[in-house]
Amino acid sequence: MIEDHTFALCLTHDVDRPYKTFHSVAYALRDRDPAHLRSLLPTTNTFWTFEEIMDLEADLGVRSAFYFLNEQRLFRDRPPREWISKDSWRLFGGRYDVDDKRIVDLIAELDAGGWEIGLHGSYESPTDRRRLAAEKRTLDRILGKPIQGGRQHYLNLSIPETWEHHREIGLDYDCSLGSSDRYGFDHGYGPKRPLNDEFVVFPLTIMELALPNVEGDLEGSWRECEQILNEAAENEAVMTILWHPRFFSELDFPNYTELYRRIIVRAQELGGWVGSPGELYDRLEHPELPITAAQRR
Repeated sequence: MIEDHTFALCLTHDVDRPYKTFHSVAYALRDRDPAHLRSLLPTTNTFWTFEEIMDLEADLGVRSAFYFLNEQRLFRDRPPREWISKDSWRLFGGRYDVDDKRIVDLIAELDAGGWEIGLHGSYESPTDRRRLAAEKRTLDRILGKPIQGGRQHYLNLSIPETWEHHREIGLDYDCSLGSSDRYGFDHGYGPKRPLNDEFVVFPLTIMELALPNVEGDLEGSWRECEQILNEAAENEAVMTILWHPRFFSELDFPNYTELYRRIIVRAQELGGWVGSPGELYDRLEHPELPITAAQRR
């Protein structure tokens, strides 16, 4: 474990949809609240929460990782027969271009402030090394230096193939191992070395989507998170949490920002180290030779 700390908490954000487009109508109908329609105006976008995240984390003295998605776009990259498919809208509708000036400027601002930039591998990339390599090269170019790791979109993994691709294209770690509907230490308390070398897997402990009724019962969700934090401290664990940037919109997702803040504060109170997976990776001791199965356990 990191010197002078009881456990480690890694903070991550998957940048899926920073623009609230067709969701405005869907949420307005869901909540019967026309306030969501304001996001259809060119000057309003409640999913663009990066300033709020940076302010919150800077105030608490921590930094996180932002994983950027280089996904295909529905009308530009997918065949016309898919344009009316619900699944295609879910997977490819409303995506962004990482080369857009606003995204490029955001990446530069995050990097300058000490936040980690990583790769959110596209939906069809887990078994496609060529696609993954191209996505990494694009992000490396925009950032001006090599990225260290990231997470696959929708937590898609082909084990161990995806991790072999990650290692071969120059990534040091991956955070894809986990669940969107369960939380906890299903994969143990420590990072994994599935390829018997320096490549590390940081399992996902909590995705905000998996937590019960955050909007309606903040205290109940907080008790679940606090229990996980206590378990981490008791077992000198490495835990990773995922909060998508759109969940910092109080209009769209009430209480999620407060819950995220409480997790960080409580981790610090318990003596935990809090930061990005890339920073933690640099602090770990890595084997110079392949490790045995017994050592891996």
